[in-house]
Amino acid sequence: MNHTRMKETIVLSVSLLLARGAAAQAQPDALQLADLQRAAAAHDARAAELALVDEQAALRVRSIEVDRLPSVGAAAQTQYQSDVPTAPFTLPNGEPAFAPAKFTYDASLRVDQRLLDPSLAPRVSAARSDAAETRARVATALFQLRQEVNDAFFTAALQTEQLSALAATIDDLEARLREVSARVREGTALAGEAAAVEATLLQSRQRADELRAVRSAALARLAELTGRAIPPDATLVLPDLATATASARASIDRLRARPEYAQFDRTREKLARQQDLSAALERPQVSAFGRAGYGRPGLNFISDHAEAYALGGIQLQWKTWTWQAGASERAALALQQQVVGAEEQAFTSSLRRAVALDILSIDRLETALTTDERIVALRDGIDRAARLRLQEGVTTAADYLDRQTELLAAQVDRARHRIELAQTRARLLTTLGLEVQ
Repeated sequence: MNHTRMKETIVLSVSLLLARGAAAQAQPDALQLADLQRAAAAHDARAAELALVDEQAALRVRSIEVDRLPSVGAAAQTQYQSDVPTAPFTLPNGEPAFAPAKFTYDASLRVDQRLLDPSLAPRVSAARSDAAETRARVATALFQLRQEVNDAFFTAALQTEQLSALAATIDDLEARLREVSARVREGTALAGEAAAVEATLLQSRQRADELRAVRSAALARLAELTGRAIPPDATLVLPDLATATASARASIDRLRARPEYAQFDRTREKLARQQDLSAALERPQVSAFGRAGYGRPGLNFISDHAEAYALGGIQLQWKTWTWQAGASERAALALQQQVVGAEEQAFTSSLRRAVALDILSIDRLETALTTDERIVALRDGIDRAARLRLQEGVTTAADYLDRQTELLAAQVDRARHRIELAQTRARLLTTLGLEVQ
């Protein structure tokens, strides 16, 4: 009889689990951890920075590349001077050989075209590398949201599991209270028996209220992080991360999936481009120029007449001696690259310490879950026996309540270990920078 009942119970439990999984997949309000992480990253205000950084970089590059085109400038000037140079000899009529006008004016248009500028390409590369570093920094900041989502998700999941175990206990206590109350009315049990069951039932309901409050707070935090409206009865689907965790553990020494590594690489690239730019600024620049204008006088400065004029030429600019300023700047940038390398090594060491603790926790929780299943099975059998004795009047309500409390504690421990295992696996993947599917 007991064997048949146990078999039916197992079949019913398996059916309920399958139905629950199918319902979770079909329910539109089912919450998937990976979806919530993506939603949180998209909802965060910093996500808009990526598009702004790209637009900013495009504008900077466009501004630099404009220097490849001819530049046009206009100038105008007029003045009166109290004295002008005159010829030291005179003409036969007694007039000076030449006498420039004291009132002068000039208007001109100048065109400059760079023929050789070694700094243009390095300036473009520096602008792009700066934008790439900024994008990497934003991605690193957004990545931190994953752990916040993990914490809120698994807090809500833990309360849900505990509520499920507590709900079964409350249902059983309500049934026992009805039985004991009937026996009290019939005079076959003391009033204290019913009072003990009722007190335990009220305490269980209080605990259920507390769990629901914590769950609601966790769901509210998820709603704030993701910008979604999450109903109070939303189903949380625990991710199956066993395979992903095992794969990550097998290649843990080679993983560089964290966005911080991309940020380190982009920072080194930025410093390298700044070194290139510093060297390019010390190279000679060659440009062509042309100027056309109208003035009094024109190019003939001793003339007293207004005339049009034009001139053109080639110009060389070269800082031949800078007192090693450029070399010092490049040396400082090289030292900064070493600083970035040291920070990367320190970050890698911190990751290894973090994942080492998570790996130990995963192994411990997997073993604990196996033991939990056996403990719950044993406690369930003890509880059923105590329930039968209570119904037959051969044991006290206090003894039955002790057995019920022990069963509930075992179920809660199993639920807690199951959630902690999923949470630790998710934290391990997040710490390594891997996606939670």
